Amino acid sequence: MKKSKIQWTKFTWNPWQGCRKVSPGCKYCYMYREKAIYGQNAKTVVRSKTVFNAPLKLKNGELIFTCSWSDWFIEDADEWRDEAWEIIKSTPHHTYQILTKRPERIKEHLPEYFDELNNVWIGVSIESEDQMGRLEYLKDLSCITFASFEPLIEPIHWDERMDDLDWCIIGGESGNDEGLHKYRKMELDWALHLVEGAKSSGVPCFVKQLGTYQYKQLNLKDRHGGNMEEFPEGFKVREYPAVYYDKHMAML
Repeated sequence: MKKSKIQWTKFTWNPWQGCRKVSPGCKYCYMYREKAIYGQNAKTVVRSKTVFNAPLKLKNGELIFTCSWSDWFIEDADEWRDEAWEIIKSTPHHTYQILTKRPERIKEHLPEYFDELNNVWIGVSIESEDQMGRLEYLKDLSCITFASFEPLIEPIHWDERMDDLDWCIIGGESGNDEGLHKYRKMELDWALHLVEGAKSSGVPCFVKQLGTYQYKQLNLKDRHGGNMEEFPEGFKVREYPAVYYDKHMAML
């Protein structure tokens, strides 16, 4: 378990690794690129031998993104998930960000005590209008819910289904011009529409990165377009749900 370079979290925790692609947003998955470097099969889901219990060793309350190299609700992890939930239950000082592309499996794979937890956020990835149905699976959850519009590969219309979110993330895709791991464009007006929609609905918003396409269009220094100081006006937004600030201040 290590500190993360992902702007909207502090640590990443992978109690298991490996995943299979289930939607267009997965096309140029960074995990596949990294696994290839190590000569590993990215589709093989394996339990971690070294970091499964890592959150137990962090004394300070941290913001932790789970399964950055997998999916918390992937079928292959059914035999390990209950144990991972127990770790979450045992570390109420941490906040766990669970982001999934398999939301249809959420409610059947929550522990009986889930409603008693106050340290879990559950979100869904929505890269285009075709994935908007994933929002339906967040209804009636007792936790913070969010959507990650990354990689944003098509315009998405902000509608009333998003008004119930507690948070949203926006980001363009990063990648290479050649090879297996390329990138698709994100137009600035696509992102700006979501930023403005979130603002008008009172949903905290976090613009993570503008992506490689805008890195080239705007001649940015960061090839991922993730340096907020380089963002055009209107995009310099990095907010969290109010409960995050409340919890953080309470620990000071």
